[in-house]
Amino acid sequence: MTLVDPHGRKINYLRLSVTDRCNMRCLYCMPKEGIIKKTQEALLTYEELLLIAQTAVAMGIEKIRITGGEPLVRRGIVDFLARLSTIPGLRHLALTTNGLLLTEMAADLYKAGVQRLNVSLDSLQPVTFSEITRGGDLGSVLAGLKTAELAGFPPPKINVVVMRGINDTEVINFAEMTREYGNPVRFIEYMPVIKEKGWQRYCISGDEILQRITAKYPLEPVDKGAYSGPSRDFRIPGARGSIGIITAVSGHFCSECNRIRVTSTGQAKGCLFSDTKTDLIPWLRPPDRKGLTQKLQSIVSGKPERHDISEDGYTHTNFKMSQIGG
Repeated sequence: MTLVDPHGRKINYLRLSVTDRCNMRCLYCMPKEGIIKKTQEALLTYEELLLIAQTAVAMGIEKIRITGGEPLVRRGIVDFLARLSTIPGLRHLALTTNGLLLTEMAADLYKAGVQRLNVSLDSLQPVTFSEITRGGDLGSVLAGLKTAELAGFPPPKINVVVMRGINDTEVINFAEMTREYGNPVRFIEYMPVIKEKGWQRYCISGDEILQRITAKYPLEPVDKGAYSGPSRDFRIPGARGSIGIITAVSGHFCSECNRIRVTSTGQAKGCLFSDTKTDLIPWLRPPDRKGLTQKLQSIVSGKPERHDISEDGYTHTNFKMSQIGG
């Protein structure tokens, strides 16, 4: 079965959040004081999350990415991932993490069937990293990257939110990771998620990021895989890893969007920056596979053509990324 939205886009990718909790407090993701944590009863159970995944795959979803918050802080996550990995028809199971717990969990994640890790890493400087994450330990994350490879994973993909005046001087350092260590690196434009006056001051366009890299290294285009996200991908000749540019603000990638997402409380969205969401709880409690299928189809059928973020502003209601699922 193939899922196609009204704009002709094949929808084969589900981002499934398992928690809104996190062991970091990144500047662009949540307030310094953190968030009001959802009660255990408000969160979807693993059985409910599994039902969503099974239903989505039966409809045509081929890739599932587990997100948070920080998914590795949820108790029982490894066993849940092992169950996900056995869903017939699921071709790609990935997980996004901040990397703090990888040294102790990478081997179990690999054995559970996770195929790819994305690690959010916004600075290679300990002080800057600590400031962005409000106390995170860079050494633990870097050790986790090494542990993941020793466990059998390919070099984890690095996600970098580039912020002018904060970490933009490190663009070349991250690009060089693709040569030295083989990590794919994706540079992400700063997006106005949490309410902040003058957010544009942090924005660096994808084109400027590319200009900084090409001032030192030539880049060649790279063909993306079938389950890739909306990045423009390049490679420094000879490098094992690729460089991706995600331009949510300066250049819409919506024409290539292939995903839907479900939060840890069962709210389904066709677009991260849309205020439209659908509560799946009535079809999970009690379980109703037929009704759930119809609701997920309605998410795809109602998927907007594009979001409305630009350098001039946006209209969506502000939200905390940790509560939506990255």
